[in-house]
Amino acid sequence: MKIALVDSGLGLLAAAAAIRRLRPDADLVVSCDPDGMPWGPRTPEDITGHALACARAAMAHRPEALVVACNTATVHALDRLRAEFEPGLPVVGTVPAIKPAAAAGGVVAIWATSRTTGSAYQRGLIAEFGGAAEVHEVACPGLAEAVERADGAAIAAAVASAAARTPAGTTDVVLGCTHYELIDDRIAAALAHPVRLHGSADAIAAQTLRRLGPGTRPGDGTLTVLHSGRPSALQAEALAYPQGALLTAPARV
Repeated sequence: MKIALVDSGLGLLAAAAAIRRLRPDADLVVSCDPDGMPWGPRTPEDITGHALACARAAMAHRPEALVVACNTATVHALDRLRAEFEPGLPVVGTVPAIKPAAAAGGVVAIWATSRTTGSAYQRGLIAEFGGAAEVHEVACPGLAEAVERADGAAIAAAVASAAARTPAGTTDVVLGCTHYELIDDRIAAALAHPVRLHGSADAIAAQTLRRLGPGTRPGDGTLTVLHSGRPSALQAEALAYPQGALLTAPARV
């Protein structure tokens, strides 16, 4: 089994690690775009072009599924990616976990990038899946970029700012950017009281494996890294996060 994941940067680590935990035998191709990131400020057409370029680079490695491990790319490029690669290749997108977060009808805060916060896309998801919950949008300017750099001081400042703007009494926080799942422990610690955090990585992994079907093989899966189409290795910043360390751990003997 070989699975490709596409994102602008390190956000794809969360989904890749979730797949690795469920299927340690799966070969992973992670295709990110350090030359073109961040994707968020780009136009929808430009985001689509960059996502397609990363996906096409991964296709040379003949994956059996493609994961769009990025909220922004899913919003703007998923339809185009599916038009190009399906039905021959399953394409799985990323959707913020608003539905499970709102299921209990509590107070839900959606942490997301400044561009996504208030967008028609996110407002549509809230209208569709928010149910009886009280849902608030919390913009997190600079947080994804700080996570990408593994800049501890910048991460702490951005998390503290978002936590201060998270309404009192919040019961559930949706991690609306895949980068945020890499620091879920720091987000939980910054909030004034315990809350349930909801990421997308586990759901992405489960959906991808459902699309591919059952079956395992002996041994450990390989990791192939592409940077803007070039063969590379995971950047050093990835090792600052447990997910990156998992993906680069030596094969079991």
